[in-house]
Amino acid sequence: MLQINRLFVTISITRFLLLLIMKVTGFTFVRNAVKYGYPVVEAVKSVLPLCDAFVVAVGDSEDETLELIKSIDSNKITIIETIWDDSLRAGGRVLAVETDKAYAAIPDDTDWAFYIQGDEVIHEQYYPVIKESMLKFSKDSSIDGLLFKYRHFYGSYDYVGDSYDWYRREIRLFKYSKDIFSYKDAQGFRKKINDKLSVKLVDAYVHHYGWVREPEAMQKKRTGFGKLYHDDQWIEKHVGDATKFDYSGIGSLKKYNGTHPKVMIPLIDAKNWEFTHDISQNSYSVKDRFKRFVEKVTGRRIGEYRNYKLV
Repeated sequence: MLQINRLFVTISITRFLLLLIMKVTGFTFVRNAVKYGYPVVEAVKSVLPLCDAFVVAVGDSEDETLELIKSIDSNKITIIETIWDDSLRAGGRVLAVETDKAYAAIPDDTDWAFYIQGDEVIHEQYYPVIKESMLKFSKDSSIDGLLFKYRHFYGSYDYVGDSYDWYRREIRLFKYSKDIFSYKDAQGFRKKINDKLSVKLVDAYVHHYGWVREPEAMQKKRTGFGKLYHDDQWIEKHVGDATKFDYSGIGSLKKYNGTHPKVMIPLIDAKNWEFTHDISQNSYSVKDRFKRFVEKVTGRRIGEYRNYKLV
């Protein structure tokens, strides 16, 4: 029994020392966060407890985004100012370019890089499993990163997307390497000559609030975001000149009964618009119904886009 206790103490001390010497650097990019209602301060704050350093690439904005980021009280944060190439209007390519700028500013002594977008927030309840996963796979050369699950909130903080249009997993934490780059529109990452990262799925969720904001800000964001992918003619046809976003045009949602990250509570308490959805009126396409049936029977999701290799 004494030997077992000594072994346990030795393992615990080793893991503690590894955690101390393991450097984690967070990074993100942002532009026009105030104008478009991005919860970027909450996003950064949600990751800071897990990071030793954090890089924010602040683009040339039309509002007080730079001052907003500077208001975050942390000596971990390094701000780099960037200029967006507004001519990159195909496939959201500029988003990956700006992500790469932030990533390039990460210190070379970083072990793990933690990526968070300006409308993504990590719940503090997942800190232990995230730390444990970094420790567990830090010396495993077969693992490049960690894959997170997603909750996509829509309309308000009470509903999440329930159709197959929402992506359910993405890489947000990976071992630092200069070979890694942001892929396509910054949804994921690849390495070397376009190789997918080998990842482990962790039991932790990213709360994505990209479709939850005051309707005027949501409409502005939809217009501005659309310009990163399409030309003016497409914007005029598909977005139009409405001043408020209509949240009612959604097929299916489900009620969210869990808790939100603590950093989000002030925003949730200050919400000044109403949105409700009758989940009994959810409309599922025939294709979605078939996919649900196959997933229930086999555990596999048909046609899911995977920008990673799940190990």
